[in-house]
Amino acid sequence: MDKDLSERTDVADVTADVIVVGFGAAGACTAIEAREAGADVLVLDRFAGGGASAMSGGVVYAGGGTAVQEAAGVHDTPEAMRDYLRQEVGDAVSEETLRRFSAGSVDMIAWLAERGVPFEPSLCPYKTSYPTNRHYLYASGSELSFRDVAPPAARGHRTRGHGTSGKLFYARLAAAARERGVRVLTQTSAVRVLTDGTGRVTGVEASTLRDAPAWARLAHRVLHRYSVKPGLYVPALGRLLHKRVASIERRYARPIRVSATRGVVLAAGGFVFNRAMLREHAPLYRGGLPLGTPGDDGSGIRLGVDAGAATARLDRLTIWRFITPPAALLHGVLVDRAGRRICDESRYGATIGDAVLHSDGAKAWLLVDSTVLAEARRQIRAQTLWFQRLQAWSLLSVDRVSAPTLSAVAAKVGVDADALALTVKAYNGAAAAGEPDPAGKAPEFVRALEHPPYSLIDCSIRNRMAQPAPMLTLGGLMVDEETGQVRRADGTVIRGLYAAGRNAVGVCSNSYVSGLSLADCVFSGRRAGRQLGAPDAHGH
Repeated sequence: MDKDLSERTDVADVTADVIVVGFGAAGACTAIEAREAGADVLVLDRFAGGGASAMSGGVVYAGGGTAVQEAAGVHDTPEAMRDYLRQEVGDAVSEETLRRFSAGSVDMIAWLAERGVPFEPSLCPYKTSYPTNRHYLYASGSELSFRDVAPPAARGHRTRGHGTSGKLFYARLAAAARERGVRVLTQTSAVRVLTDGTGRVTGVEASTLRDAPAWARLAHRVLHRYSVKPGLYVPALGRLLHKRVASIERRYARPIRVSATRGVVLAAGGFVFNRAMLREHAPLYRGGLPLGTPGDDGSGIRLGVDAGAATARLDRLTIWRFITPPAALLHGVLVDRAGRRICDESRYGATIGDAVLHSDGAKAWLLVDSTVLAEARRQIRAQTLWFQRLQAWSLLSVDRVSAPTLSAVAAKVGVDADALALTVKAYNGAAAAGEPDPAGKAPEFVRALEHPPYSLIDCSIRNRMAQPAPMLTLGGLMVDEETGQVRRADGTVIRGLYAAGRNAVGVCSNSYVSGLSLADCVFSGRRAGRQLGAPDAHGH
């Protein structure tokens, strides 16, 4: 922008009760709630909507006795869900917010289903990072590792759709928003928050391709689509294509002033595609695969900061290193270069990824014996989707070395052989005696490793197609946990400004298990939408 919009005479004006910046899961849920309450809602999205939500697995972490759980014969309570999540959430949100999140979980799944998101009570019978198309309810976190804290239950509600079903999850929410009369202005970027003389947020300045030539809008859509996929797996290609996208925006986008009579909601995703922000806030997280789109560049967070908002937990990222499927690999022992065990192997991939990332050189190996290896090979076809099959094949072949003894296999990869022998002795001894596993792994996954030859499978953090380590950001703007209003550093709220999803600190801002981010998008989006949908509540 060459000058403030208020000084220009060629700027179009658009007005709505509620402006939502970002049309992913959080933005869609915000818009639906506000619109159903009678508000006139306008959503702005830099691209065509979807963001990281559409690229996700479409898993919603929910429990407490949802209709899906009951139909699958899974017993659960809000208290058990809360007690488990307390281990993952820590102090990212208050105890009362965690209670509301858990207590409202049953209603959340019902709300999503009523708006077209399909779920199915087909329970996955084995532990996995993501189920095949035969199963849509599974244990998506580390519940079994905390069974002494809370009774475990399957809480991963996967949207019923083939492959990674986030695209369907988002499509149903987007359709529900449009069906209810939500206006959506795509190819439009918010660039600055507007305020009145009292400091209350009254809208945003934006830049739009709405009136650009048809060929420019088409090129923008197509180039962005391919900058996401296959750009996700070939980052250099993605960056190159996105430069073309940005070039079209610079040449053809025109300014627009968007006014909100009730408030603005920032729901524009995280900052995993912003290299400068990653270097500043989370320099350790290198070598991972950014999960999202170029729209996850921290723009929503920056809009809030420029308006006076405070941030928190920007150093918290989740990076995933999955060792399943196949499930048999859970019987293995994960060690670092020093031969020491680094974590309970049955924990969710984010916990494993974090443990590997903090090990020497971000390197780790999974030790298995011939029995575990043979069982894992038999499970590949039945327990994997196509993209998991490639990863499983790589783990069991390209990334594996073997030898007839522990010392010989340790020497092949440079692991301390004496320490590895002590680690295996402790693991096997506990298994033989029926004693608790030294790392806390659930008994059903503990099996003595005593059948040579032995294999060490490389589980280091590396970014390559066969073994990606996806990552996303978890921190964001500080918000009032009852309303979603954005806070300043002194705790006061910025009237008229709200945040949701990965623009805001939420229930998954400390630690991540599968489905928790989407669930938080729904929870925080609905919270902001309800607040702004009430004509007498906005801005307070």
